[in-house]
This record gives sequence, structure tokens and C-alpha cells, in this order.
Amino acid sequence: MDKILRHLIDSAFKMKRPPSEKKPAPSQYSKRQSMLTKFLPPFLFALLLFSSGCRLSYLFHAAAGQYRLLNGSIPVQKALDDDILPPDQKARLLLVAKIKDFGENELGLQKTDSYETVFLKSGRQPIYTISASPKDRLQHKTWDFPIVGKMPYLGFFDLEKTKKEGKQLSEKNFDVFISMAGAYSTLGWFADPVTQNLLEGTTPALVEIILHEMTHTTLYVPSQGAFNESLAVLVGKMGALKFFEKTFGPSHPFTLEMKASIMDERIFSRFMASLMEELNILYRSKLTYKGKIIQREQVFARSLKKFATLKKDFKTDAFSGFGTVPLNNAYILAVGLYHSHFDLFEKALKKKGGSIKELLLFFKTFSENDEDLIQRTQKWVEEPLFCHRDPEEKEGE
Repeated sequence: MDKILRHLIDSAFKMKRPPSEKKPAPSQYSKRQSMLTKFLPPFLFALLLFSSGCRLSYLFHAAAGQYRLLNGSIPVQKALDDDILPPDQKARLLLVAKIKDFGENELGLQKTDSYETVFLKSGRQPIYTISASPKDRLQHKTWDFPIVGKMPYLGFFDLEKTKKEGKQLSEKNFDVFISMAGAYSTLGWFADPVTQNLLEGTTPALVEIILHEMTHTTLYVPSQGAFNESLAVLVGKMGALKFFEKTFGPSHPFTLEMKASIMDERIFSRFMASLMEELNILYRSKLTYKGKIIQREQVFARSLKKFATLKKDFKTDAFSGFGTVPLNNAYILAVGLYHSHFDLFEKALKKKGGSIKELLLFFKTFSENDEDLIQRTQKWVEEPLFCHRDPEEKEGE
């Protein structure tokens, strides 16, 4: 089924330029937009037709939102030439090409047409995500999709639809958590635009997010959410630090802010890993369902007290929002998906001599296996260097 979908996309409207082709002038870009308008609706129909494992109404909603985003974008150069942005946002938009070039050539990230356009229309629909989990265990509820496999969350362009989905899940006795996403990647299927919320944020956040999303395009393993996000967090943060050191120097405020962000990530990731382990021990116990629910509230309360003492160690406000909504399993899993394995992936990076490019090349081979890639990464990191085996070599060989 996935092969059929990929063929439909590639043959119908895949609009990537060959390496030798020059960047399109605005008139050529308009022709590409016309192609998008012409071929995207048939593709959406094909996607819905072949997605029998997914709810068709959800897929149509998500695809229609993506279509509006792509169709409403303009070339970055046109936005710069028209001088329609305030100076700080214009400076960030000018930086995007350098971020892409650094990611592609220095970090080994895949070259795409993404971030060559920008979506500047006011009132852009926010992207809402919803996560769910049983109340008595840390286990993502997942949704099956073509190509990307099992996903631990759903994304919506409409808050009311998100709330409706949340209500239905709550009625089935799931813990539910709804949040907003700052950005997302279409994994290279489309040329993702820069969105205005990225330009309105800080420069370190812009660099980190773009490198994070470029990582997903470079390496994304179906049904391995924790691996995918943990790797992208590592590349986003460490790649941004390398970018600022090279572009602005080691003493620049952007560089220092990125170093502080990485220090905070280490602290928070360890906190989340500890909290999740404590909950897993509780949920694996022989307590009754009711007993586990009572005990987990005590774990949540202790974790909030512990977090309050950690706040003095943070150098940024990146994690200041933790605990501002009531804790539940869905919330813990949604946060932990990104922020509970940073130590592990830093160790993996160190094992590859600090080279993000070498780590990505290694993981591309590594990820051809179907097992839990977090566990496999843990095993590989713990192996002595002189005992290292090729990832394709099986135990006992």
C-alpha cells in the first residue's frame, strides 16, 4: 500500500528540483503553485482511498490544512524584496538559508526544497496535538498511518476538533493531553515553509527547530516515536550550538544561550527519565487498578516538589511550563517523548567522536532493524569500543 502511495506522489506532483536546476523565478514558482492546486486534490483522494486503517475524516482535515499552508506560501526572496517584515524578523528570515546550508553540508542532513518559502498570512491556524494513555500504565495510544506507521499523537488545525477527539478519548477512560506544536515536518514529501511564528520567536529557537525538523526528513523510522524525537532533539540542540559557534563565534550571546539550553535539557531529561521510571515501577506492581491510581497521584505530587527545587538550576525558561496543567500519563508521555533520552543520545554522539554526520550515517544502517531502537541504542552505547559489532551482525554470530 505504501509503495502505491509513494508512486502516486512521485508521478503526480513531486516537485523537487534536480541538483542541476536553478532556483525558480517567481513566475516559475507560480507555475509550481498551479501544479500543486491541480494535483493535490487527486492525491488527497488517493491517500484517503488507501488509508482504510485511518479515519478518513481526520486524514482529509489534516491534508486540507497542509494544502492551505503550502498554497498560501511565497518564496523567501519575495518576502525579503517586498520588505514586509519588521527588522528582527527579516534578519531571522535571512538566516534561514545559512541554517539550511549548514545542516546539509556540515551535519549531513538531507537536501530538500523546504524552508525556501514562507507563510506570512495573519491568523495562521495553530497546530494542535493530542496524546492519550491508559490511566494505569505509561503506554502511548497510537494511531496507524500510511508510510509513517504508528504515531503517538494526532495533529489538528482546529481546536474544536481537537477537543472533540479529547472528549471521546476521555469517555473511554484515557488520560488526555492537548498542546500546540510550533512546527512540524512532512518528511520531505512537501517543501515545508518557514512560518511566521518561527520568525516571531528567538533566533536560537529558529535554528534549533529548523535543524530538528530537517533531522526528521533525513532519518525517520516508522513507529519509533521516541527514537525519532530523541535524535531530532539532539541534532537540533547540538547542531544549533555548532552553527552559532561557527557563524557568530564562541562568545556570542546566541552561542551562550544555546549552551545554557543544552545544560537545561540535561537536567530536565534526567528528571523526566526518573519520574517515568518511578511510574513504571508502580504500574508494574501487583496493586489493584484503584490502588495504582491513588499511588500515582502521590508520585505526581512528589515530582512537582522535586521539580520546584530544580528550577534554581535552570538557566533558561524553556521548561518553566512543566506542571502548569494537572499531571497525567498522557502529559508525562508527551513530554517524555522528547525529553527523557538526551543523556543516551549524547553518549551515542560521543561514541561517534562528536560528529553528527557520522552518527546519522550510523543510525541509518542501525534503524533498518525492527526492534525497539531506544533499547538497541542503549545496548550499543554500553558496548566497549573494542567490542563494537556491525549493527547488521546478530547476537551469537
